[in-house]
Amino acid sequence: MANGAQDISGLVASIVVNLLDYPEDLSVSASDEEDGSIYVEIHVNEEDAGHVIGRQGRIIKAIRTLARAASKDGRPVEVEIVD
Repeated sequence: MANGAQDISGLVASIVVNLLDYPEDLSVSASDEEDGSIYVEIHVNEEDAGHVIGRQGRIIKAIRTLARAASKDGRPVEVEIVD
């Protein structure tokens, strides 16, 4: 995992941990994809998934926007919640 991917995953983790009832279940991983983009996976307790998604997906959209803005070299960033 490149330094940029680590920075993005750290940012996402620091945002998401404050939304959770079960922060000990949080796991954020990032990987560099073949097309040059960064793929971030968020794993949370199933009871916390709704907190991360938010009403009408507003919170996850905001997290995605922040992650894309934090990409220093302009690489595309995808953030997904994985069950």
